[in-house]
Amino acid sequence: MSLSIAPDSVPANIARKAASIRLLVLDVDGVMSNGQLLFSAQGDELKAFNILDGLGIKQLMTAGVDVAIITGRSSPLTAKRASDLGIKHLLQGREDKLDALVELATQLGRTADEIAYMGDDLPDLSAIQFAGLGVTVPNGHWFVRQHADYCTTAGGGTGAVRELSDLILASQNRLDALLADYLLDAKVTSGQ
Repeated sequence: MSLSIAPDSVPANIARKAASIRLLVLDVDGVMSNGQLLFSAQGDELKAFNILDGLGIKQLMTAGVDVAIITGRSSPLTAKRASDLGIKHLLQGREDKLDALVELATQLGRTADEIAYMGDDLPDLSAIQFAGLGVTVPNGHWFVRQHADYCTTAGGGTGAVRELSDLILASQNRLDALLADYLLDAKVTSGQ
């Protein structure tokens, strides 16, 4: 496994945990976005989502890893983003993240060891601790960073989800083949 997603190598225990992941569950504000809530003068909510994260999510799903969103807020923008990415499991308005995660795991028949959960603030902490791989971001609350298994180098909304998706795919020996498909040599060989 070779990763270039972080300046330091990923610890072996994190790679082992990531190798078992079959479900990635994401918080939205502070993870898929930078955590800022912007409103227009008319009261319309605005969020910025990172395109790198989007492709990483799609690559995970193509590789057979389910992706879900659990968020404490309800937002049409989150529903649109989930729909655009093909995320089928969207739980909005769920302030008890652990309860929502256990409900989702039961519904999908997943054990804690098969779940990665990525969050950034105190309401995410119990879900982070429950999951086989609990992940946070460097802009997350210090107490969450202290108790997560892993902290990405990229911040929320700036490629952190992509970093985690690459880590999971690399740990499952799927990343190199996936990346090779994007090389010019692969396209020339296949006649594209």
